[in-house]
Amino acid sequence: MVSSQINPHIEYIKLKLKTIPETPGVYQHLDASGKVIYVGKARNLQRRVSSYFTNYDEKSAKIKMLVRNIADIRITVVATEVDALLLENNLIKQYQPRYNSLLKDDKTYPYLCITDEDYPRLLLTRDRTRIKGQFFGPYPNGRILRELQDIIRHLFSYRTCNKPLHSDTIDTSSRPCIKHQIGLCNAPCAGLESREDYLATIENIRRILKGDFGDILDNLKHQMFDLADKLRFEEADAVKRRIRLLEDYQSRSTVVNTSVADVDVYSIESDERHAYVNMMRVKNGSIIYSFSTEIKKQLDETDAEMLATVIPALHEQTSSTAREMVVPFPIDDIPEDYMRQNIPTKGDRRKLLDLSQRNIKAYRHQCAHQRMLVDPEAAVSGLLERIQKELHLPQPPVNIECFDNSNIQGAFPVAAMVRFTNGKPNRSEYRKFNIKTVEGPDDYASMTEIIQRRYRRISDEGKPLPQLLIVDGGRGQMEVARKVIVDQLHLDIPIAGLAKDDRHHTSELLCYDKDGMIRTVQLKPSDQLFHLLERIQNEVHRFAITFHKDKRSKGTIKTALTDIPGIGPKTAQELLLKFGSIKQIRLQTLDDLTKAIGAAKARIVYDHLH
Repeated sequence: MVSSQINPHIEYIKLKLKTIPETPGVYQHLDASGKVIYVGKARNLQRRVSSYFTNYDEKSAKIKMLVRNIADIRITVVATEVDALLLENNLIKQYQPRYNSLLKDDKTYPYLCITDEDYPRLLLTRDRTRIKGQFFGPYPNGRILRELQDIIRHLFSYRTCNKPLHSDTIDTSSRPCIKHQIGLCNAPCAGLESREDYLATIENIRRILKGDFGDILDNLKHQMFDLADKLRFEEADAVKRRIRLLEDYQSRSTVVNTSVADVDVYSIESDERHAYVNMMRVKNGSIIYSFSTEIKKQLDETDAEMLATVIPALHEQTSSTAREMVVPFPIDDIPEDYMRQNIPTKGDRRKLLDLSQRNIKAYRHQCAHQRMLVDPEAAVSGLLERIQKELHLPQPPVNIECFDNSNIQGAFPVAAMVRFTNGKPNRSEYRKFNIKTVEGPDDYASMTEIIQRRYRRISDEGKPLPQLLIVDGGRGQMEVARKVIVDQLHLDIPIAGLAKDDRHHTSELLCYDKDGMIRTVQLKPSDQLFHLLERIQNEVHRFAITFHKDKRSKGTIKTALTDIPGIGPKTAQELLLKFGSIKQIRLQTLDDLTKAIGAAKARIVYDHLH
């Protein structure tokens, strides 16, 4: 149980806990000022509320913060779990508690509304509180919304004016406006269309917004044949064009069998700070709309807990009529009486779930890119936390050091190290290394030498170590680094490797698991984390190559070969590129040297070295 040092109100809370029943209900945590800071639901109120105040040390940091601020508890007992689910959703909207994960404001996205009037109108609005009527949406995709409005406008004539219109105040002597003259309105305000006919038009619009195309198409076809039988061919042809328009829209919306009558599809992806949820409304095999949203996590909730909170809110917000939801995994906190859960492995519903998951992956990438543009520091902080999670590091790698070697067949061997601090190059900490103890092209030995020199020196000087060491290479380079860091220097620096494919592109991230085995971290090329690691690898490679070119241009001017009378820099460079080192040149026969630089110069070099 929590002590009074952690929460000064714990004695009062203990008394409160003894009175909480073991029934379904909703609980509210209040702070010292009486403000609601968290709302939750439970099948068993006693067990759930008490759990906040037991095993405190095992709780996450965010839950500990919540527990320290609880001064009072308020409960509401309900009859069923469904009632608890709905009441929780309403209380969260009412109080906007600090520690609850909240959906974005409804006003962010537009809705289509059929107004509650004698002669209803179809309006686009972002504020559901200002207008009375039936709302459809939200529509986060403006293109889809405009397309839907155009379809409805071509199919039906309805009024868009702000004139107050009541069935008992119709003035048949009034003159219709210009919209009647161009065929956009049948002028019910002037008595040119009966209220019954107008309401039938609005009902058809309502059916389209709900995705019910079948009845409308049947009615239009019946109307077309009836007009044709009466020899009213021009009117029949106009109805036929409307049928084609609606069938074309339906064919582009239908993605599965029409037996999928009324279903909501949900998918989710999350990281340490945010959850990304996609909801697709499907009616008669057609996607009515797809809606994605980003939610800031407050208490380290699991994906199932996030969906348990979000689904009732979205179900109400979108005025969904579905009683079946397709989800990627079971959600225990949503009772079957509220919505039946379907976790498909194949078939049409599986296709819908795959489509929803593709949508949420794209939306997550879009949000990450936007945060990178708006707030680069926060975005990088999130990437470092992801590296910590993926590699199981004790802390985010604020300082990352990466090593690479460079030589040409062992000639002019060098190495380089770059340091990235908070995801950015820290050029004042870049280091160059001349390889001193290695003869010939031996990357493993070169890596051993530079890592020994680097970390023995900063360890002796008492300088802080990096939170992550990356070698530009695969498993072999990682093992070399581990032997030096762990076995020889006895330092605690996490080690990772960046391997490249045959085209010399970054292909995979490697790290050690808890058993000391090397494993691959799955990253997609579109991932922002992949891009950061790729920048690090490209930067160390650029720095090493630049240093190698600089040394090579200087080294060919003055070597042991250029000390030989009659041998210039060009001949010395040819020999070093051909044989790799002075030692190897000394091992060559006179014939080998002659083939490389000609007989006269070969004799001079051979005699001097022997």
